[in-house]
Amino acid sequence: MSVFSKANMQEFNLSKGGVLLRKKVLFLIPLGSIVITYKYLIEKRKINSNTIILFLVLVALLILLFIFKNPFTEKRNALGPIYITLIYLFYPKLINSNAKLFLFLFVSMILVFPLISAITHVNISFAEIMSNPIELYLSFVKHGGIVNTFNTLHYDAFANIMATVEFVSNQGYSFGFQLLSAFLFFIPRSIWVSKPLSTGELIGNYLIEEHHFGYNNLSNPIISEGYINFGLFGVLLMAIFLAYFIVKFIRWLNSGNSLKEIIAFYFAIHLMFLLRGDFTNGFVYFIGTFIGVVIIPNLIIKIFKK
Repeated sequence: MSVFSKANMQEFNLSKGGVLLRKKVLFLIPLGSIVITYKYLIEKRKINSNTIILFLVLVALLILLFIFKNPFTEKRNALGPIYITLIYLFYPKLINSNAKLFLFLFVSMILVFPLISAITHVNISFAEIMSNPIELYLSFVKHGGIVNTFNTLHYDAFANIMATVEFVSNQGYSFGFQLLSAFLFFIPRSIWVSKPLSTGELIGNYLIEEHHFGYNNLSNPIISEGYINFGLFGVLLMAIFLAYFIVKFIRWLNSGNSLKEIIAFYFAIHLMFLLRGDFTNGFVYFIGTFIGVVIIPNLIIKIFKK
């Protein structure tokens, strides 16, 4: 059984809300703490007992974050924004221009992320990897390595837009009902029985019923999220809202507030996942990160100031 299979079995016994709180909020608190600690050390520059202690705290926080968020226990949509954000924090010169960032993301998408995907889907446990590392390589080769990523449905965005158009032609628009699965994510399905499915799952179920598709764990781009709710007007509406928040985060990036700056950069990288969709997962995962990186650290700072 693979590392991910065991992790998924453990998470199956928890509520979705519990998993979200643990993995997308609590496990991201170290990232916000890393930002605050590092910025403080950079500003002080002088070596004394306080800065030495804070440096050790920073190292401990980095280790803790790696334990919580590593390729063996976390999905790529979370790993990418987190570690690219750390690069931006510690060594911004690597990605401080459009050309550098484009090259970095190109290499990441073509080599690094497919490599991580191949590693996270190997059919051996973490204990087996530690006792016999060669098994990791053998399993990696057996499942097609990096090339396998480009031969599967990882790049299904356009196809899912077409599937959504077909769904709407048969079922009609949802008139905002689909958006409620994102905006009211905190309401348990046990309480709200008719709570809408995420759009990726909804379209996946439709394809299973109508075209005998294999599974319903699909992406759903933000374009088709707008379309399924309000048609072409919805596509335009999504573009307007997205532009508004991008402008807002650009202001945060230049605000001088370290936490606002880091969450703004995080959003820029997370945007690749949000645009691919579906909207519910992209929105909820970012809100969880926002709470863990910005809200909770700010509350802790206010408490200590009192």
